[in-house]
Amino acid sequence: MFFAVFMGLTTFLMRSRFTRVDYPDKKYSYNYRYSHYASKYPREEVTFLSGHNTLHGYIYGMDNDKGLIVFAHGIGAGHESYMPILISMVDKGWRVFAYDATGSCSSEGSSTIGLAQSAIDLDKALTYAESDDRLNELPMFVMGHSWGGYASAAVLNFDHDIKACVTLSGYCTPMKELNEASELILGSESAKYLTPFIWLYNKACFRNYSDLSAVDGINKSNIPVMVVHGTSDKTVRYDGAAIINQQSKITNEKVVYVTMDEKRRRGHNSYLYSKKTVNYMRKKLDPQFELMMKQYNGKIPNQALAAYYRSVNKKLANGINTELFDQVDEFFTQQLEPS
Repeated sequence: MFFAVFMGLTTFLMRSRFTRVDYPDKKYSYNYRYSHYASKYPREEVTFLSGHNTLHGYIYGMDNDKGLIVFAHGIGAGHESYMPILISMVDKGWRVFAYDATGSCSSEGSSTIGLAQSAIDLDKALTYAESDDRLNELPMFVMGHSWGGYASAAVLNFDHDIKACVTLSGYCTPMKELNEASELILGSESAKYLTPFIWLYNKACFRNYSDLSAVDGINKSNIPVMVVHGTSDKTVRYDGAAIINQQSKITNEKVVYVTMDEKRRRGHNSYLYSKKTVNYMRKKLDPQFELMMKQYNGKIPNQALAAYYRSVNKKLANGINTELFDQVDEFFTQQLEPS
């Protein structure tokens, strides 16, 4: 009975965490999506399999020949959630191949399955890129955030010719992050009883990939890797499951660590944005939304919600941290130069 109860609770928690994700209705979002860039930035759509699911990928900057960046998005999102970042890399001369992972947005899948799935999907995306003559002509790089940040480092365990990697807010192994998340939800005392069941659930889902290690990938590949993390990250703790917290175990001497510690730009996502964008969110967007939540007792009518999003200065809300992505561009570019 004990086993059945705890296994049932674990299954419920895992399935509720790893549900299918779709893009929000544009009426209820201020993020730039591809439609904002479509007239100036044509893209080509491709498909490839990951398990039984067909994933949709998109090639941006087809005429660029600097190199190919394969991008992996975070969980609860799709690649279009990162459009300003992807377009900034296209503007710097890179060809970008981004895709929606299993159970995410334009791709198939009834759920996102779990934390190891992102590495499996990125492996399939890289395999596709290697088979496509429009993509395999260029030196290949990987970059990802959160779920994708883990994937971009963990995929280095596979046999791909990757020149360099940038991992943003990535966790070191699925189990470390699952345990950290369960402690946050249930408290450390209650969470410890679930650990064996979480391990069993994760193992059943992913078998040999269940604890694929980002650190092992970084060490095995011995390629240049930039590890970026915010000190106030509450999703993947800087002093917990974060890759950056594993420096004593990383033997690859080509790793560069970038600690984001600027006030209000040191969280899981916040350092991706410009100072102006973060201040705009903090001083105007967030207070307005909180006021609406109080006004409507947490149930904002669709009409009022749509009006709120129409009022947003989208240009200001979509500013990215240009200093960071200039640094990423320079890091990747250095790997193109003859040694």
